[in-house]
Amino acid sequence: MQVFCHLYTVCQYVIMENMKAIITVVGGDRVGIIAKVSAYLAEHSINIVDITQTILSGNFVMMMMVDLEGADVSIDGARKDLTETCQSLGVEVNLMNEKVFTEMHRI
Repeated sequence: MQVFCHLYTVCQYVIMENMKAIITVVGGDRVGIIAKVSAYLAEHSINIVDITQTILSGNFVMMMMVDLEGADVSIDGARKDLTETCQSLGVEVNLMNEKVFTEMHRI
């Protein structure tokens, strides 16, 4: 239990210290994916810092770095809302703290 509590505290600290996050969206290409995701972010004062998107073998693939510093929603709230939004578009979304994302993808 003590190890879990320490890990939870470290994760909370990382999230509070760094308000940047990575959003990935993958699925079948269709009109409105970028528009809907961007509209949600703007509505909640989440700034898009960087964005890249491509069509890969007919699949829409987008990665965004966003800044949640001025956001009126938590990272967990944004993840839940974006999941619902993207399900209606038939694509999958993932949102995680940038430092956690970087550590997970470190070789």
